[in-house]
Amino acid sequence: MTVLVAFIVFVFGLVVGSFLNVCICRMPKNESIVVPASHCPHCKKDILWCDNIPVISYLLLLGRCRFCKTKISYRYPLVESLTAILLTALFLGFGITPKFLAYSVLVCGLIVATFIDFKMQEIPDEISLGGIVVGLVLAFLFPSIMTEASRLRGLLTSLVGAFAGGGSIYLLGVFGKFAFKKEAMGGGDVKLMAMIGSFLGLKLVMLAFFIAPFFGAVPGIILKMRDGREIIPYGPFLSLAAIVAMFFGNRILGLFFGGLF
Repeated sequence: MTVLVAFIVFVFGLVVGSFLNVCICRMPKNESIVVPASHCPHCKKDILWCDNIPVISYLLLLGRCRFCKTKISYRYPLVESLTAILLTALFLGFGITPKFLAYSVLVCGLIVATFIDFKMQEIPDEISLGGIVVGLVLAFLFPSIMTEASRLRGLLTSLVGAFAGGGSIYLLGVFGKFAFKKEAMGGGDVKLMAMIGSFLGLKLVMLAFFIAPFFGAVPGIILKMRDGREIIPYGPFLSLAAIVAMFFGNRILGLFFGGLF
């Protein structure tokens, strides 16, 4: 039964990933994510239903539009596969529980934020600010997400996590600006970390804050040496750190701090 449900979650994740691709493509352009129907961005022809099957259609079409033969970005199957894998991993780790629901929503938001930030170096407020609201609401409705017994305490824990997450990045940006005499952290990163905190709470969001630099250090050095870039999108590394904290945070905290957590 677990295998069957995992397969259903995986297929559902592929479909969700297809929708996330629409968000990634249209949100930076301030376009509706509902209408018009999916279409080729080059020849503008509507995509046939048989060409809109996640991953499979990309492979059958050899990564090209059926009509104009323009190459389709590898991002489409990548996002679909990544979403399916992460949602399945969440199911296997947490079962069909409120925490699975909340973390699935968070993962989807992080995927959209990551790919938009990589491309545009910005994170849409619809994702971060909207995500904060969703995180607070879910923590109130399902306080077990925050390991709390009452709805009020669940909401409070989520709110503290949001302030701690956003505040930590904001203070890091203030320190960086003072030390390097230039903007070190964007407002989008502050809001993204606040969103992460509203889902993960204080302990896990602070863990994500401290491990994110380890993920960003090597790519930052490479881009600095290769392209001379002073600024890199930090949202993807915050997102990766949040996912690590989501799956392994309590183990990491227990390993380093023992009975304190």
